[in-house]
Amino acid sequence: MAATWAGHRQAALGAREVVNVAHRGASRYAPEHTMASYDLALQLGADYIEQDVHMTADGALVVMHDATLDRTALGRDGSATGPVAHKTLDELRRCDVGSWFNQEFPHFARPEYPLMTVPSLDEVFTRYGRTANYYIETKHPESYPGIEEELVRLITGHGLAGRPEATPWGVVVQSFSPVSLRRVHELAPALPLIQLFSVQDSASVQANLAEVRSYASGIGVFKTSVDHGLVAAAHACDLCIHAYTVNDQRAMKRLVGFGIDGVFTDLPDRLDDVLHARRTRKRATLG
Repeated sequence: MAATWAGHRQAALGAREVVNVAHRGASRYAPEHTMASYDLALQLGADYIEQDVHMTADGALVVMHDATLDRTALGRDGSATGPVAHKTLDELRRCDVGSWFNQEFPHFARPEYPLMTVPSLDEVFTRYGRTANYYIETKHPESYPGIEEELVRLITGHGLAGRPEATPWGVVVQSFSPVSLRRVHELAPALPLIQLFSVQDSASVQANLAEVRSYASGIGVFKTSVDHGLVAAAHACDLCIHAYTVNDQRAMKRLVGFGIDGVFTDLPDRLDDVLHARRTRKRATLG
């Protein structure tokens, strides 16, 4: 059986019962998956910053949500298109991944955002080191042979694996691909893994929990699939359960009330407010 969420969820999560995962960083306030977005997320109370990783033509892992450049990137010549997998790291470094944000969210626009470039995972680890916790997704891993090996190499090389001082765990790896997660588990059995689900009903997720617990430490589910039954079933299998992606505070409160272990949000300050208020109420109750 896989190393579970430290055997008991509470032991791994520490005193904080719900972890605050900044989805692509503070991505409602700054361009997603940029250092600006990550810096802000940490300032706003995030426990984790999330990285979606792809592999370049020359074998580097880069942080970008989409498999193509089309939505968020501009080349210095005014255009950038096509799959990330067809570009070298140097080519991606010449892309501007902030201008689109200024155009789409003018009320949060800043003049420095067009200077933001596609970060490599190595650069993210170098910038934050052990001062941050990382929640990494292998995106479309079937398209990138060797992505798991390179990911584990970077995590280990930066000294981020098996961090006993990290509460919650310093690095978590997630994927929709059980094949990818099983490969990571073979390479680094102690790394906590999260199996993502795209199905949106509780029963379908519950039907897979026994299999998931053989290699993963938890599950990541769409917010509307969460109910008391799913949370109880996951915890009975010693799996943590995290929900994505929640920006409404009423929905955050509902999920926390179900006993969820973590929430992904584009607005980590809103979730931090919800969790702070909950802790305050608990302290008042205890007296």
